[in-house]
Amino acid sequence: MTTVPSISLNNGVQIPQLGFGVFQIKPEDTVEAVTEALRIGYRHIDTAQMYGNEKQVGQAIARSELDPSEIFVTSKLNNNRQSFDDALRAFDQSLADLGLDRVDLFLIHWPLATVRDFTEAWRALERAYSEGRVRSIGVSNFQPHHLRRLHAETEVPPAVNQIEAHPYLVQDEVRAFNAEHQIATEAWSPIAQGLVLDDPAILELAQQHDRTPAQLVLRWHIQLGNIVFPKSINPKRMQENFDLFDFELSETDLGMISSLNRDQRTGPDPDTFDYVPS
Repeated sequence: MTTVPSISLNNGVQIPQLGFGVFQIKPEDTVEAVTEALRIGYRHIDTAQMYGNEKQVGQAIARSELDPSEIFVTSKLNNNRQSFDDALRAFDQSLADLGLDRVDLFLIHWPLATVRDFTEAWRALERAYSEGRVRSIGVSNFQPHHLRRLHAETEVPPAVNQIEAHPYLVQDEVRAFNAEHQIATEAWSPIAQGLVLDDPAILELAQQHDRTPAQLVLRWHIQLGNIVFPKSINPKRMQENFDLFDFELSETDLGMISSLNRDQRTGPDPDTFDYVPS
């Protein structure tokens, strides 16, 4: 079975660089999808309270023949749970829904800077971390100014910042800030919801490497040092997305793909996104 490389987080925890994401996978499809991902060899599952499928992720893990300690599990705090007490209760609910005593990584999903004070939520995550109920804590969709505030006002630095990143949104500034502060970068929407797969430059380079466009772009992420977790419920595509470690892109290839940057988002802008579910 392919060995997926791991990245060492700033507290020494090892995270597999390739994972399986369950965003937009319906709860009724999640158990089967995660079961297939684990069969293929994925050992890193990324979910969130907002996705509504934590219970099903937990069921798939429980039904597998793997020890839960072999699977790196990430979840994220819902946007309507950012007060200290609410965040602690929500974290407890995630553990219960996942059927785990401890989760590997827990993130604040969005900064919501004009709606909530995310430092309260962060202090709740610090509490769970100090109690040993989460191995690492981090953030998602945080910009450098959000991260500077955490560094100034809280104790534990984020281990991870999960951001939208792909060839049309390379995110050089945020990734550089993360690297400077020993924060690992995770890339959501790594193929821009498929937008980049029809780009002529991507198609030509994929043909040169005898790879699919998705494999080419995911390999670009891996070589940049990003952590990625592509999502699919198609077993063939899940296997394809896993087969990234028997070829390599040149520095010229990497530069060409990065040059496609347009600062084009497929999701919300973290500085203006304030959605809070009722």
